[in-house]
Order: sequence, then C-alpha cells, then structure tokens
Amino acid sequence: MPKANQPTTKKAKPSAKTAPAPVKAAATMRGCDVVVRSLELLGVDTVFAYPGGASMELHQALTRTNKIRTILPRHEQGGGFMAHGYARATGKPGVCMATSGPGATNLVTCIADAYMDSIPLVCITGQVYQQLIGKAAFQETDFYGMTLPIVKHSFLVLDPKELPMLIFKAFKIATSGRPGPVVIDIPKDVQQHHFVPDFPANLDAVDVPGLNPIPYATDAELEPVLELIAKAKQPVLYVGGGIISSDATDELREFAKLTGVPVASTLMGLGAFDPAHPQSLYWFGMHGTVAGNWAVCKSDLLLAFGVRFDDRITGAIEKFAPDATIVHIDIDRSEHHKNKVVQYPIESDIAHALRRLNALIKAKGFKKPDLSAWFTTINGWKKEHPYPFAYERNTSHILPQEAIEVLYRETKGDAIIATGVGQHQMWTPQYFHFGKPRTFVSSLGAGTMGFGLPAAMGAKVAFPGKQVIDIDGDGSFLMNIQEMACAVIEKIDVKVIIINNQHLGMVTQWEDRFYDSSRGNTILCAPDNIGSPDNLGALYPDFVTISKGFGFKARRVSKRSELTEAIREMLAHDGPYLLDIIVPHTEHVLPFIPQKKSAMEILTK
Repeated sequence: MPKANQPTTKKAKPSAKTAPAPVKAAATMRGCDVVVRSLELLGVDTVFAYPGGASMELHQALTRTNKIRTILPRHEQGGGFMAHGYARATGKPGVCMATSGPGATNLVTCIADAYMDSIPLVCITGQVYQQLIGKAAFQETDFYGMTLPIVKHSFLVLDPKELPMLIFKAFKIATSGRPGPVVIDIPKDVQQHHFVPDFPANLDAVDVPGLNPIPYATDAELEPVLELIAKAKQPVLYVGGGIISSDATDELREFAKLTGVPVASTLMGLGAFDPAHPQSLYWFGMHGTVAGNWAVCKSDLLLAFGVRFDDRITGAIEKFAPDATIVHIDIDRSEHHKNKVVQYPIESDIAHALRRLNALIKAKGFKKPDLSAWFTTINGWKKEHPYPFAYERNTSHILPQEAIEVLYRETKGDAIIATGVGQHQMWTPQYFHFGKPRTFVSSLGAGTMGFGLPAAMGAKVAFPGKQVIDIDGDGSFLMNIQEMACAVIEKIDVKVIIINNQHLGMVTQWEDRFYDSSRGNTILCAPDNIGSPDNLGALYPDFVTISKGFGFKARRVSKRSELTEAIREMLAHDGPYLLDIIVPHTEHVLPFIPQKKSAMEILTK
C-alpha cells in the first residue's frame, strides 16, 4: 500500500495503435485562416474576442467562417470570464482572444482565475511583428513570459508552419489531466504568412512531450481503501471540483450508496451529490454547514476525492481532521502533501478510481459498515444547527437571504447560477441548493470581483434554452458592468439580481467582527444613505437608470411585499433583465470560521 511521501507506480492508459494521418490543406492559406480552421476542426463554436492592431488578421479570418460565433465583449476581461463561464457550464474549453499589450494583459486575471479553479481555457493573443519583439514596440508586452506562472503552458508561435500543431497541442494540454488555461501568442507576421498547412487528424494524433499520461490507480492501491472504510466508525467523503471536472458525479453517487458514507462537498464540488440526500452534509468550509464542518473535523477516516485542501476548507491546517486517517485521490500528484500530509496518497483520475472502487465493492463481497451511531451524532448536529440558518423575518425590508430563497423557490432550482464575489456568493449556495453539476459558476480560488455577469453570459451562450442568472453584489457588479451592452447587442438573455447593500459587504463583515466596525473605504453609497433602505433618493449608482442606458430592462425593489412578484417578472421577461434588490448592510454570512481557526471554533451568531 502507498505510504506518505512515497511515489506509487501507475499504469498508463493504452494508446491508439496507429495515429491518424494529418490532414493536408488543398491550397495555400494565411496564418490567421489556419488558426480559425484549426478551431473549427477542434469543434469550437464560440470565441469571445476583442480586436486590436495585432489581432486584426484573426478577426478578419473569423468573418470568413460560418461555423464559429464571435462575441464581442466590451472589455477583454469580460471576454475572458465569458469563456470561463462557457467552460464551467459545458466542460469544454472556453476560447477568448485579445490583441497585444494592454489587450493581452487585461486577460491576466481571467487566466489566473482559470488556473486556480482548474478550468480549461485557451487564450489566443496577437503579438507585434517578430522583428519588433524585445524592442519596446507599440503595444508590446512579453505575454508569454508574464503568464508562465499561471498557465499549464504558454506558446509563442514563431514558425507559421507550426500553427496547426501548436493549436491542437494547446487544446490537448488545456483538457488533459487536471484542466487549466493555455496561452497562444501569435505575432502579426505569422498571422499574415501564406503556406500550405498540415492539420492533425484529431487530438489523439497529437504528441505533447512532457505532458504526463493520465494516471489510473491500480486495484492493489484501491483495495486498502475499502478495508479502511469497512473498519471506520466515523468516515466522511470530502469531495471537490475534481469530481465535476472528470464527470464523475454518477460514480460518486453510486460509491456513496454502496458504502453509506456521509458526503461533504466543497463549493467547487457543488452539484456532485444531492443536497437533499440523507447522507449529504452539503458543503463545508468557512461558511458551510456546521454539521459538515464538525463531521470532517471529528472523522476517523477522511476520503478526500478530487480536492486540494485549500485554506477556506481547512482553516487551521494542524486542527483539520486531526484524528483521521486520510485517503487523498487526485489526478495531480503535486497536490499530495502540499497543504496536508496524508497517509494514503493515490494519484489517479478520480472517475476511474471510483469506477474501480465500485466494481471491487461488488466483486469482493464488501460489507457496508454500521454507521448508525455516527449518523445519530450527525443528525443531532443538523437539528441543533439547521441549514440554512433561519433569518429575521419580522421586517418590511428585504433581507439578502430571503431574496435568494425566493429565487430558488420560483425557479424550482432549475437554473444555472453565476455569482460575483462577496457575501452574496456565500448566501447563494446556502439558500439556492445545487443538485446537478455545472450549475454553480463562481470564482472560488481567486475570488475575482466582476466575474458574475460575463460568466453568466458565457453559460447562457452555451445553453440558450436554460435559465441563467447572475446573483451579484453592487460592488462586484460594477467591475464589469460594461458587458450589459454586449448582452443586449448579442441578444444574450441573461438575468441579473443585485443584492445591493451599498457596501463591500464581505469586507464590512470582517470590519464588524475584527476591526470594531471601522470602515476602511468599504462604503459605496452617499453618506446620508448609510443603514437606511428607505432613503433611496441618495442611492448611487442608480442601476435602473444605468441599465436603461444599456438597453436592459430593469427594476428596483426594497419592500418584502414586492419581492416575489418582481422575481417572477424578471424570470418571465424575454430578454436581459436586471433586478436591483435593496437590502440592509448589517447582515452577516453565518456560519463563519475565522481565518486560522478550526471547525470547532465556528461562529453561529
């Protein structure tokens, strides 16, 4: 059996016997057209792209295709997050494009965001002519160099004939193993060069030296896991974004059924397990359920599947599951022992590992452990600290929790929800329960404000028949508000709810808890409006007026009596719609584990 800090030998998945022959173009093509043709061959149907001098040739080539929709954002960061939302909702790589210099650097935050959350993103950027590289030419930056720490790989294309292969390699790298972002930086002369290209037949025909083969756990590695489960008294399944990335939801649910182990999810793993299931602890971490946090902390066996033990989950790492034997199955070997030293590190594709575990359970006569006493304890915690928390209803004003609760009721949970970053981001999964994968789209590792609207638009482009809603905060929404213009012009029927408390809510909450409510530049409204949802005359910005300027249908509500009808109107509207919901700034997200504290020190009031 594998031991801590000891590598294990893996069996690589068998490769195809014969690689398909490359597809040679019948005539000379320009580099820019080769790029577009490569995207077509790779099945790309949408590109989110903002033009500029160094990428004009690529945009001209996009006008010559009828297979790819080009969506023009109003800022490169907006386009990057649209691609991110598209990728999160579909599982396919999102594609964004920008010009050199500031156009490219406006994508850096999107790339870092995708890197943190393991999202397949392909970013194509124009670059100055090769003879000008390194000479401080107009709009020149070393985008290849500056993105190296936040990508799986960066390409600077210097030989036009390499374009088809490098683009195919980029897609293979972005989607193989642990997904992530890849940059392709293309000088303008490469885009303009005429040549007869050779296109790879498919991704299987592409060899990427240095790309690790997908690891597959052996039965010998997995059998001890079943032995541990059979002996455990207080086991917990801790599941994360790896379950979603590997499309292993069905395998996870079968494994949970076969073993009877309770399941606690990270925010990245929402939708992998039914929150209404008796075994569900829903999500845990800084603002997760009390029962989930306490169960993980008190577990004697922690099955960590497709996770990375980040600080928002663990709190004080030395106090995280201190008495548990930990099994960590992850596709990325670098995650083993990075944050938490474990007893059983297993490097594997999690879908494969779960399939084999399920097969071994059925074949080996596995006996499900008696966890009745453990569930009695867990259910006692759930009763003592029900989730979500009840909130004060004896008020005429709308509380943020109620706004999301009503949205969940009116949609019956059948929607893709994107969020900005802040208090609303945490209230959303508390009061809108996610039972299906790829329906919660949020910036979690990087925590990027301004993410919500463009990400929702990307998801809506991918699924035009689905209801897609951005739940945002007034501070976060302002950071990419310009994409309202894109939504209207491109007829992207996205809905927006702003939980408007006129403050940077999450920072304000920390100020209240740890800084004696001293406001360090966290108030967004006029001073005479602080603390009063009734005094709307001093409310700036006026999102309803701004929305009308963009062509968005919009409405503001501040009374509980208006809320349900307004949400129904928003959902029924044919076209983009913004609902500005005025709420008090005094509400805190609870539960709350302060930084460097343990789950047993969780705040519930």
